Amino acid sequence: MSYKENLLTKIAIDRLVKSIANAIGPVESGKRIDKTQLKQLMTYFPWSHRQERDLELYLENDGTGTTRILVLDNDLTIYRTTVDDVVLRKSPTVKEMVSIRNAIKILNDKDVVVSKKETSLRTIQSICIDRLDLSYTVADIEDIFRQGVASLENGYAEGVAESLMLFAELLGLEPAPRRFSLRHHDLYGKVAEKPGGEVTFGPLVIFSRVNHTLACLETALSSRDKGRLDVLKAVAEGEAGAAATGPAVFDLMKAKVLAADPQ
Repeated sequence: MSYKENLLTKIAIDRLVKSIANAIGPVESGKRIDKTQLKQLMTYFPWSHRQERDLELYLENDGTGTTRILVLDNDLTIYRTTVDDVVLRKSPTVKEMVSIRNAIKILNDKDVVVSKKETSLRTIQSICIDRLDLSYTVADIEDIFRQGVASLENGYAEGVAESLMLFAELLGLEPAPRRFSLRHHDLYGKVAEKPGGEVTFGPLVIFSRVNHTLACLETALSSRDKGRLDVLKAVAEGEAGAAATGPAVFDLMKAKVLAADPQ
């Protein structure tokens, strides 16, 4: 895959993981992992898939010996043991449960559990992303820049949004927190949380899907500022002093990426 495709894949993985993580909670919370999103995430996961009884398993090494094994359920438990042992502990038959030795294994699996829930999810994320070649050249960044500028000039909103998202990923910019979001606008910026619950957002970039305008603001806005949304609207509509507007925004983002890693 090209660099751009790899970066888009990383973004997709990160977003799925974030969404799945929000649905993980203690047993008493009643939260359940979104199985559809989990299935989507597993399409990027390189471990071997195997169905055993009613268990959906993913094996780091597909063989008969000891290996890391992920059980795809609400606990997302990763074991280090054999397939037969996992099947015994997670889906025993009545005959298997009669054995005292087996019963002890079924009731206590701490000896073979590597991780569960959020920790396992981060392991899955890391393994998926580690497969991607995320090294880039100046030409790769130039391609993203040219696509963004051409999309902006041709009125292709999805192309602008994609290039903006890619540059935001490279620069460590996050989607706008809810208190700074605007309908029909794509916003990315630096997010910081301060004591007392204050959140700041900025420097930031904003793309209006309504007016098809692109602008950036080099200062940070505070969640305590009641006029913050008015400022964002004014920047998007060209009524306030922005650091750059139009294609110059992509030029500025490209320069920042190359300045951080010119090779």
